[in-house]
Amino acid sequence: MDINEQHFGFVAVLGAPNAGKSTLVNRLVGAKVSIVSPKVQTTRSRIRGIFVVGQTQVILVDTPGIFKPSRRLDRAMVASAWTESEESDLRLLVVDAAKGIDKNTRVIVDSLVKAKQKTILVLNKIDLVAKEALLPLIAALNETGIFTETFLISAEKGEHVEELKEYLIKRMPKGMWMFPDDQLSDLPNRLFAAEITREKLFMNLQQELPYTLAVETTRWEEKDSGIRIEQTIYVERTGQKAIVLGKGGSMIKKIGELARRDLTRLFERPVHLFLFVKVKENWSEDPGQYTDWGLDFNA
Repeated sequence: MDINEQHFGFVAVLGAPNAGKSTLVNRLVGAKVSIVSPKVQTTRSRIRGIFVVGQTQVILVDTPGIFKPSRRLDRAMVASAWTESEESDLRLLVVDAAKGIDKNTRVIVDSLVKAKQKTILVLNKIDLVAKEALLPLIAALNETGIFTETFLISAEKGEHVEELKEYLIKRMPKGMWMFPDDQLSDLPNRLFAAEITREKLFMNLQQELPYTLAVETTRWEEKDSGIRIEQTIYVERTGQKAIVLGKGGSMIKKIGELARRDLTRLFERPVHLFLFVKVKENWSEDPGQYTDWGLDFNA
C-alpha cells in the first residue's frame, strides 16, 4: 500500500447522554468497541473506534455524553468531550429524534454555535418517530446555521448508517495511518475487559448504583487454556457491596457469567474471569482512576 495515498482523520461523536453515540460507533466500526446500556452516561472515558476502507482510516472518538456537570467525574467527562470536539477533523452531533431538542441537546448546540464549530447533524432513532415529525426537528436544528450536513439514521437497526460512513470516508484528509489496519480500538485489553464488566453491572443493577462503582482489571494472564482475568469492583459503601454480591452471591455470579461470555466471544479465546468486590470510599476522588480513563482530574 502506498502511504502517500493514505487518508486519515478523527471524527468526534458528540451528543446528550443516551443519544446512541456508542451504538453508532460500534455500528460504524463493525464490532463492539464501546459499551452500551439504556442508562444515561454509560461512557466515562474517551474511546476510539477505528475502521478502514481502502486507503482511508477513520478514528471515531466516542465521547461521554454532554450534560450539566455537578461532580468532579461529571466535569472531567464533559471537558473530555469538548476537547475531542475541538481537536477532531470532523464532528458529529447525535440527536435522539424521539426526544428532540431537550435541555442537554440545546446546551450542546448553543456551545457549538458559540465556538463556531461546524458539525454534521445525525438524527438517530428515526425508526421510533413518525416521518412528519422529523421535518420540524430538522428545520429547527438547521436554523442555527452550524450544521453542514444532515443524516437520518437508526444506529440500532443500521438504517442509513452506510451513507454516513461513505460521507466520512470522503471527508478524511490525506495523512499516514496511526494504527495497524486490523486494529479496531485504541483501548487496552485490560481496560476494555473492565468496561465489559461495567456494562453488565449497568444492565443488571438498580438505577443509581452503577454510577457509584468502578471496575479495575487487576490481573491478566495469558495461558494455553485461555485468558485468566481478575477484576475488582469498587463501591463506596458496605451496603452497596451487598447489592453487587446479591443473595448468596447470585448477582456477582450472574455478572461474571455475562461478562465472561462476551469476553470469550470478543477475544476469541476462553476467558476465566474472577470478580471481587471491595469498598473504597470516594474512589471517584482518586486521580489514578482519571488517568486510566484518559480524563483530566482537575477539569
